[in-house]
Amino acid sequence: MLVQSQETYREVLQVADNLYRQDPDWVTFFREVLGIDGIVRKRFAAFEDLTKFEQTDEFERIQKMLVKLREKKNASDPETEPTRVITVRLPKSMHEYLRTEAHDLRTSMNKLCISKLLQVIGEEMIPNERTGEPATTAVQPRPVTNHAPLAGTVSGPQLAQGLPQNSHSATATMPFKPSQPRF
Repeated sequence: MLVQSQETYREVLQVADNLYRQDPDWVTFFREVLGIDGIVRKRFAAFEDLTKFEQTDEFERIQKMLVKLREKKNASDPETEPTRVITVRLPKSMHEYLRTEAHDLRTSMNKLCISKLLQVIGEEMIPNERTGEPATTAVQPRPVTNHAPLAGTVSGPQLAQGLPQNSHSATATMPFKPSQPRF
């Protein structure tokens, strides 16, 4: 089974690499490789298989391709991929932290938040809605690497880690700018 998995990992990476060489915009690459109907979800339909793949060097290489495509100025055609706006309620202190982090990284909050949303987090890092405790699972979290960050990547605490639930939250909406695609 392990040999079959390794072959599938290489196959998925090859599909991603072939698309990357065609120099698509990042939204097209995301949709075709990592999106709901993309090659990754088609090959790893089971949550456990997907989680295992997200821990591989092949997945990391795909993430780096995505970062490189996001660095380009050309945005996707809005007619090809419509954008959606989400509203996220978060504490004022977290909003200020994100604003400062975006400023320090010389990027927009929109790009910073998309970068953070593209990161894989383990299920244990998401609070269980019913108990307030982290979800328990046999799936191991993706190992943390000490690689130097690529240009356009971000570091820092994940959005879902240890946030207090309170009524003093700020609403962060990201205004639509046609030159910056979002989901």
